[in-house]
Amino acid sequence: MHLKHILVPHRYEAEDILKLLKEGKDFSEMAKKRSQCPSAASGGDLGNLKGKKLDPDFEEAAEILKPGQMSGIVRTRFGFHIILRVA
Repeated sequence: MHLKHILVPHRYEAEDILKLLKEGKDFSEMAKKRSQCPSAASGGDLGNLKGKKLDPDFEEAAEILKPGQMSGIVRTRFGFHIILRVA
């Protein structure tokens, strides 16, 4: 499961970003500009996470996505995520 994500501390930020993504903004560019995760430098790329221990809420949301599909807003103990399943 290869994932990218955008992490922000507030729901309103995630809502703004999700709206822009649905309007056609590039996921990687939005991650570089807005994500609070160290993965922002690589466009939110988390790589292949199969077999890695993930936050249960994040993992549950990611597992139901099909390759190329983007999640809605996912809340975890780290903040608010938007997840893109690459493969």
